[in-house]
Amino acid sequence: MLDVTDLHAHYGRAHILQGVTLRAGEGEVLALLGRNGAGKSTTMKSIMGLLRPTSGAVRFRGEDIAGREPFEIARRGIGYVPEERRIFTELSVLENLEVGRMPAREGLAPWTAERVFALFPSLGAMRKRPGGRMSGGEQQMLTIGRTLMGNPRLILLDEPSEGLAPVIIERMAEAILALKREGLTVLLSEQNLHFARLVSDRACVLEKGAIRWEGRMEALMADEAARAQYLTV
Repeated sequence: MLDVTDLHAHYGRAHILQGVTLRAGEGEVLALLGRNGAGKSTTMKSIMGLLRPTSGAVRFRGEDIAGREPFEIARRGIGYVPEERRIFTELSVLENLEVGRMPAREGLAPWTAERVFALFPSLGAMRKRPGGRMSGGEQQMLTIGRTLMGNPRLILLDEPSEGLAPVIIERMAEAILALKREGLTVLLSEQNLHFARLVSDRACVLEKGAIRWEGRMEALMADEAARAQYLTV
């Protein structure tokens, strides 16, 4: 589904991504782990076209999309949930969802508001509530729901558990596992190792813009030395 090869990216003269290579298969949850500043968000923005890579390839379903505009990438079936959420605070829950609506894709059941409410029942109870009058957890659910309305085959989740209460994190994990069961591919950027462990099949660990460790999530949990070297603060 996603094949990133030798990806380099800069912010001005700062060389942020230094040869990132990763792959995610259909229906797989791949965790992108690392400390603050490791390059997780930059990797996602480079995949999504929000930052133009300096070099390297980003292949989505076999097509190299590196350097394309974000709207072109979204139309091909990649959804992006930014760390900042960026909901429309003056619009209602239903209106925020409608903003994300895109045509159905062949072979996929189209997402509707009712399907989003089935995934996140708490949103269904506040359909007319403005986005600005929601909690952080509710806004995060709404942001994911809005992205799903674009009927993606691959979804990029940037730090979805950040700042959320433990009970909301558990609900978020249940939702991601439900999406996985439907065959959606998820690339998850996280610092919360507990959350990543709940939902991920494999992990790639970033440090200073390069992949330093890659393998099954259970192998990472068993590798105390790798966690201490790359993930502990």
